[in-house]
Amino acid sequence: MRAEVMEWDKTMSFRISTHAFGDGASIPLKYTCGGADVSPALNWSEPPEGTKSLVLMLEDPDAPGGTWYHWLVWNIPGHSGGLWEHLAPMGRLPGGMMQGGNSFGRMGYGGPCPPMGQTHRYVFKLYALDTMLDLPAGANQLQLEHAMRGHVKGETEWMGRYGR
Repeated sequence: MRAEVMEWDKTMSFRISTHAFGDGASIPLKYTCGGADVSPALNWSEPPEGTKSLVLMLEDPDAPGGTWYHWLVWNIPGHSGGLWEHLAPMGRLPGGMMQGGNSFGRMGYGGPCPPMGQTHRYVFKLYALDTMLDLPAGANQLQLEHAMRGHVKGETEWMGRYGR
């Protein structure tokens, strides 16, 4: 992300993970376009002090035309410990959370779906913010990054791989 990160303690234990697959491991078919195409459950711990909300972005940095955005979620409560599996593909979610439009042109999660014969990396990036964001449902990644600018207190990521 191009938004600058505010000063924060890099020794903190702010971490994102999933029980669905290990960091750097293969993403199970269930979470991809070849399977049920549902979002995995995610967990995180110890966001920086003063975190008001979290932002989640799922990116494919290996996409042929540049980074492809598979999922955008913001206004996740800062005190939450994760997201459940199979988050509904709607703009407004419980607790004030919002989802944006992905690079497929759809709302919510769009699972890994690389071109045939290729394996790509899929990076779940979680950002801790010192504010809630005033963005409409369906906002895109550029709008989200602009709104986050100057509010990022910390970030963490988890990466999976998928090939077809």
